[in-house]
Amino acid sequence: MNIPPLAQAPSSLSRRTLLIGAAGLTAGLALPALGVAGAAVAAPALLPLGAQNPLIRQRADPHINRHPDGRYLFTASVPEYDRIVLRAAPSLAGLATATERTLWVRPPSGTMGGYIWAPEIHQVGGRWYIYFAAGDAGEPFRVRPYVLQADGPDPMTANWSVRARILTQFDTFSLDATTFSHNGRQYLVWAQGEPGIDSGSNLYISEMSDPSTLTGPQTRISVPTASWETRGFKVNEGPSVIIRNDRVFISFSASATDANYCLGLLTANASADLLSANSWFKSSGPVFVSNDATSQYGPGHNCFTTAPDGRGGEIDVLVYHAREYRDIPGDPLFDPNRHARVQRLYWNADGTPDFGIPVAAGILPSRLRSHNFPDRFVRHANYVGRLDAAPKPSVDSWFRVVEGLAGGNSLESANFPGHYLLAGPSGVSLARSNNTPTFAAAASFTLRAGLADAAKTSFESIATPGAYLRHRDYRLYVERVSGTVGAADATFAID
Repeated sequence: MNIPPLAQAPSSLSRRTLLIGAAGLTAGLALPALGVAGAAVAAPALLPLGAQNPLIRQRADPHINRHPDGRYLFTASVPEYDRIVLRAAPSLAGLATATERTLWVRPPSGTMGGYIWAPEIHQVGGRWYIYFAAGDAGEPFRVRPYVLQADGPDPMTANWSVRARILTQFDTFSLDATTFSHNGRQYLVWAQGEPGIDSGSNLYISEMSDPSTLTGPQTRISVPTASWETRGFKVNEGPSVIIRNDRVFISFSASATDANYCLGLLTANASADLLSANSWFKSSGPVFVSNDATSQYGPGHNCFTTAPDGRGGEIDVLVYHAREYRDIPGDPLFDPNRHARVQRLYWNADGTPDFGIPVAAGILPSRLRSHNFPDRFVRHANYVGRLDAAPKPSVDSWFRVVEGLAGGNSLESANFPGHYLLAGPSGVSLARSNNTPTFAAAASFTLRAGLADAAKTSFESIATPGAYLRHRDYRLYVERVSGTVGAADATFAID
């Protein structure tokens, strides 16, 4: 990793883009279309997700699913662990302020009267179900998996009732059930303790004959044995499935629920027998961990969803929870400040998911893709601004388009908050703000409709009007440009 000196988190972490009002931020309103070349445009920093982090405070184990009508459905664990809630909105950003409905409350005694954890909403066979874990009133940690079912097509207005407990091979601590369909078969993946194995929970998979019944073998596919899976507790839990690039990926959470909490990844070929343990390969290390620079700790219990990319396509979105501080007084399980968060999920050249880092609070980062070299991205490398293909680590190419230090907008590094792309006589560098007017001007740009493609973006220098951020020999400069080549060099797609 190319590591500039770390900075204290600057005030810009909570800044909004200059031309987008608060209503647009919270409601996820569409931004104005880009105009003709040379026209000033609204900063597209919130495209395409249209959200800021944290998305929803004090909602752990978040799960988002998209209704066929386009609405986003959100459920999660509440700090009281006593009920199941649901909210819906036409956009991810809209979930932040959407009215929350309580669907079901635990009984005051008996079965399911204990802790209520990690609900997930799924549509199976055209009907809506919520999978969740519940303890008993007298034994709140005697947790087992259950299913609610809706009696109508709209989860927000339907009546919900308990369908069944999911019966597994062992009558032991079991939670975090998730379901998915693949090649015409319905599967359940869940976490459970197994007699004779010294761990809090392992991961299992089974085929389903209906939304609450397992059939055939129940296969153990992961046991926490590595150091990153056994910090505090030996845990594999919170599985979530995404199928892309001829592979089935299962992300999962590992270790204790404090700052040690992290994500690992299981992978199987899409054509493999998913009920065979030999089909699954575990990542050699965690794929998503706490980050001091962005002040996000214990990222985990994730799921995946999708969002429009603003160009007629779809992108993948990572949903997870994290805390904004490392030290937790008392039992982390009862600290309420695990907040639901979202960010774009990118993909590596080899077709595997690139989780990156849990980004800082506020505006989400983007990548600047070259117009004339579309396989290359703006990035920083050893303080130098460059244009590279498949930069490693990819977070070196993540930038937040924030309110400009001297008007317009500035490009702030996502992995080194407080550092900005800065125009200089020998090219563009990544530098920490020194709070001077000269630095502010050299790090600020007016966003223009792309000089080579009005549907993209060009960045005109505020310090030197008429000069643009451009690449030349794969280095970044702020220069006046001319001709079709210069215009193309100064035009970028914001991904």
